Amino acid sequence: MNMKTGDMVHAAELLDKASHIGVLTGAGISAESGLATFRDSDGLWNNHPVEEVATPEGFFAAPQKVWRFYNELRAEAKTARPNPAHAALSAAHDNGRRVSVITQNVDGLHQRAGSPEVIELHGTLWAARCTRCAQRVEDLAAGYTDCPVCAACGALLRPDIVWFGEPLPQDALARAELAVRDCQAFIMVGTSAQVYPAAGFAVMAIRRAIPVIEVNMEKTPLSSLATVSILGKAGTILPQLLKIHS
Repeated sequence: MNMKTGDMVHAAELLDKASHIGVLTGAGISAESGLATFRDSDGLWNNHPVEEVATPEGFFAAPQKVWRFYNELRAEAKTARPNPAHAALSAAHDNGRRVSVITQNVDGLHQRAGSPEVIELHGTLWAARCTRCAQRVEDLAAGYTDCPVCAACGALLRPDIVWFGEPLPQDALARAELAVRDCQAFIMVGTSAQVYPAAGFAVMAIRRAIPVIEVNMEKTPLSSLATVSILGKAGTILPQLLKIHS
């Protein structure tokens, strides 16, 4: 772990000058709450083949199997708790700054921590949508007991998750771009900076020449381009950078 005092002070000073902070979060921030980083290097997603549980083809081939998988994820997320990193981002907003959280995560922990502006690029575990009429249903329960169907048309509901091979929602992309164009500082935390278009928002911030602070457990392809790159746990670092005291 490398948490140089000079880098921390410099990053905190840069963030202190910003009235609007943009943030890109990835699986690493939720890992500190005990949630797995679902996609593994061997092509599995939470120990399941990606094509079986995270593609439209896999869903229509075996919808009950896919719903069982997502019910397991929902149960795990339900018992997880926001950690100090989530809390620090929420508290920074409460202290008078606007904090726009752009997240690749689907667990809802930012909302549970109290962040009012969360842009979910990859969808959420806590909603389903109709495979025919596209009606969206929010559901905060731990899981469905059976393959759910749409109350409006009777077609299958599917998890409101962006699966592999699917485009990201245009409204989320547009909101994220506006946030990056407006902010005066940008934090990328717990992300590998390798998944696009999400990583493109960090690139956009770098090209805007605004301060970009990276907080991650290891170096990423964007580390050398960030204004400050700090290695370590987000739950330890973010409260210090944002001057949040418990």
